[in-house]
Amino acid sequence: MKFNISLCVFLFSLSIGLSAQNTVGLISYDPSLSYDGYNLIYPHNQPNVYLLDNCGEVVHIWEDESNFRPGNTAYLRADGSLVKTKREAAVTSDPIWAGGGGAIMEIRSWENELLWSYTMNDEFNRLHHDIALMANGNILAIAWEYKSEAECLQAGRDTLTTAQNKLWPDKIIEIDPSTSEIVWQWNVWDHIVQDFDETRDNFGVVSEHPELVNVNYDTSSGHPDWMHTNSIDYNEELDQIMISVPTFSEIWIIDHTTTTAQAAGHTGGFSGLGGDLMYRWGNPIAYNRGVEADRKLFYQHDARWATQFLSPGHPHYGRITVFNNQVGEDYSQANVLVQPWDMYSWSYPLSTSTYGPANFSLTITHPVPTSLYSTGLSSFQCLPNGNSLICSGRFGYTFELTPSGNIVWEYKTPFNAGTPASQGDILEINNNLTFRNDRYPSNYAAFNGQSLTSQGWIELTPDTDFCDDIINSVNENDKYMLNIYPNPASDGLTLEWMAGPYARVEIMDLFGRVIYTFKETGGRTFLDISDLKNGVYFVRVEDSMAKKLIINR
Repeated sequence: MKFNISLCVFLFSLSIGLSAQNTVGLISYDPSLSYDGYNLIYPHNQPNVYLLDNCGEVVHIWEDESNFRPGNTAYLRADGSLVKTKREAAVTSDPIWAGGGGAIMEIRSWENELLWSYTMNDEFNRLHHDIALMANGNILAIAWEYKSEAECLQAGRDTLTTAQNKLWPDKIIEIDPSTSEIVWQWNVWDHIVQDFDETRDNFGVVSEHPELVNVNYDTSSGHPDWMHTNSIDYNEELDQIMISVPTFSEIWIIDHTTTTAQAAGHTGGFSGLGGDLMYRWGNPIAYNRGVEADRKLFYQHDARWATQFLSPGHPHYGRITVFNNQVGEDYSQANVLVQPWDMYSWSYPLSTSTYGPANFSLTITHPVPTSLYSTGLSSFQCLPNGNSLICSGRFGYTFELTPSGNIVWEYKTPFNAGTPASQGDILEINNNLTFRNDRYPSNYAAFNGQSLTSQGWIELTPDTDFCDDIINSVNENDKYMLNIYPNPASDGLTLEWMAGPYARVEIMDLFGRVIYTFKETGGRTFLDISDLKNGVYFVRVEDSMAKKLIINR
């Protein structure tokens, strides 16, 4: 009986310190290792934008009318205003429909007052997917533009690969909200090449023009949504724009130092390239200079420069981060890329015949790799404390990972097809689609003077005591700040904890049985665990909060 009681106590402590029985909302949280801030989410199939604290409680809502849906993104500005995109819920009358379709941009105050609205949705143009905020207050946006069958033919497109006798290639527009005027524009249609028909426009050798886009490169079976550009980012320091083009499995960088006239041509700007591509990476097959083994991106999302909220001392500052969706049949990855920027020539030089580097500088996976899988949507944010915030969009599942691979925060978007889910519900793929989850620092200027007290939870029947229990447990029992890696482990394990007097270290199995123990003064210890079977274990120092260990060979 004594063993059973101690086992119950042990398992109860694990439920507090490691993970909840929760199925939606906050799943697990280690406040001692998680980055303190507020999470901005804009779930699909409903109209509202939510700001959540790390306990999963709603601290602010920007509500909208029930007939609107995300289009797909929202950003919080330093002045407390929200910039978002949206669309009508009904799509039957839209000129083009594809995932990520938008139509409307809005700026709303913290109090949700509509400050500005802009619509682009007619038979020739439609906003979609993402926007980027600029320091001067302007907004960069992605839009589709209509091209008829005749225009496609004249451009050298093989119309046999144009299933609906039209295309909707992408363009980038820069809007000044003070005037609602387009002050700059870039169109991919001005920067195409083809080797299909020498009697038509844009004829040339594709492999000799990596700065141009092959109009006949098509992975979408001729669907009009030829590029499906799903993210845009702006680098203020370089005055450059980056977009993610998933159907090409590439990211592209474009010079923004040009005028609109220069952006339509092939000269001008600091790069001297006009609107031609300064850089492209991920799939050299797209410009006929590679093979399948050279492909590194697979229908990626959320390509961005790692600069927001980061200091230059951050290990990934200025690098490119991307969520790599379809790496395998059942798993995705988050990646970091060191781009070959040469500030003296103001260019991204070709390393060989293709744009470098040969591979990523960092690949991040979930401790259980198949637990990170999303064929679309999704995001990856580098946090100031070195952690990574990763959202698996089709499952509405966000987790925060330390550099050593420990999960310190998990959240499951608590919507089921736009309706708040109940605690205990089991959500499946596409039930709670979430385009991205971004965390804003707790000291972000937007929060100055604002009330950020709890307004309750999104989910129904919430577990209101769970986070308090976690915080109290961490404050009382995690003084040693135990860190274990790699996790999952195979044959070797590293333990790190705060140095001090001799402390007892224990490894326990799922039944609370101590299978390995020793005493050390702290610091770093390496263990040979080759004799342990595959499975789930727990590690703790003295009576501190236990940490989960997965052994998988």
